[in-house]
Amino acid sequence: MLKPEIEDGQASLADPSFRADVLNGFAMRPRAIPARWFYDRRGSELFEQITDLAEYYPTRIEAGILRDNGPAIADCIGAGRAVVEFGSGSSAKTPLLLRAIDPAAYVPIDISGDFLRESSAALSSAFPGLPVHPIEADFMHPIALPAGVADLPKLGFFPGSTIGNMIPASAVDLLRAMRKWLDTGAMLLIGMDRLKDEDVLVRAYDDAQGVTAAFNLNLLERINRELDGTIPVEAFRHRAIWNDMRSRIEMHLEAQRDIDFTIEGRPFAMAAGETVHTENSHKYGPRDARILLRAGGWTPIAEWTDADDRFALILAEAQAPRTAP
Repeated sequence: MLKPEIEDGQASLADPSFRADVLNGFAMRPRAIPARWFYDRRGSELFEQITDLAEYYPTRIEAGILRDNGPAIADCIGAGRAVVEFGSGSSAKTPLLLRAIDPAAYVPIDISGDFLRESSAALSSAFPGLPVHPIEADFMHPIALPAGVADLPKLGFFPGSTIGNMIPASAVDLLRAMRKWLDTGAMLLIGMDRLKDEDVLVRAYDDAQGVTAAFNLNLLERINRELDGTIPVEAFRHRAIWNDMRSRIEMHLEAQRDIDFTIEGRPFAMAAGETVHTENSHKYGPRDARILLRAGGWTPIAEWTDADDRFALILAEAQAPRTAP
C-alpha cells in the first residue's frame, strides 16, 4: 500500500482505490466505506489488541479448535501443500496449522505491507525450513500466486470469520475467486462465526475498554492523514448494532452533532445522528455456512467446532465440476 507524502496540505501518494472508496462512500446514501480500509499499520495493531480482549471470543475459540483438532485436521489435509492465507495479519494462529500439517510452503497475503513483512519474518524464523512468499495485496482483487508454489497442491486458509465481513453476494464472489486462484483439487480451511445471543455479539464489537471504538475511529484519522481530510474525529462515536433481519453485527460511525468537513478539498456535511457504515460481521448457522461454500464452488468435507458450537472451522474441497447429481 502506498504511504502518503503530505506536501503543502495535499496527500500526493494516497492509494487511488482508498481515495475512490472514501469519496464515493461519503457521497452515497446511506454512507458506507469498505472495511478493508481499516488496516493501515495503526488499524492492524489495534485489531491485534482486539483479538486479545475478553469480550472478543472468535480468536480465542478458533485457536482452541486448531490446537484440539490438529491431528484430525492433518489427516484430512495431508502433508506437502502450499498454505495460502488470505488476510494473514499477524499470522498468530498460523503456527498451529503449520505445525500440524507439514506444509511445503506458506504464502501470506495482506493489505498492510509493513505488518505483513514483520509477521512473515517472524514466521520464517519460527519455521526455518519453510519457504515463505509474502504478497502485499488486497485479496478482493485478482491475485497471482508465486511461481514457487505453482505446481504444489494448495490449501487456502481463511480464519477469523473474515468471510462474515462481506455481504453474501460478495462472499460467494470471493469464494469463487479463491477457487480459481487455488485450482481444482485445492482445499480451503475457513473460519465461520456461529449465531448466538445478541448481547454476546454486541459486546464482542463494543468492548468495555474502547479498543474496537478506537479501531473504528482510526479510519477517520487515516482519511485525515492520507486524504488531507478535516473530519472532526471527536464529533463521532462508535456504534455496534445487531441486525437480526440480515443476521449480522454492523459497525457504524455516528455524528454527534452537525458537522462540515472536506476531503481533498471536496466539501461534505453530516447531521447529528447520521452514520457511516464501516463493517459487517455476518453470523452463520451450520446449514447456512455449507450452502454459502457450495455456492462459491467449494464442497464441505469436514467440520470442527468448540464444545458450545460458538465457532466453526470448515474444510472444503474444490472438486472437479459435475454435469449431473
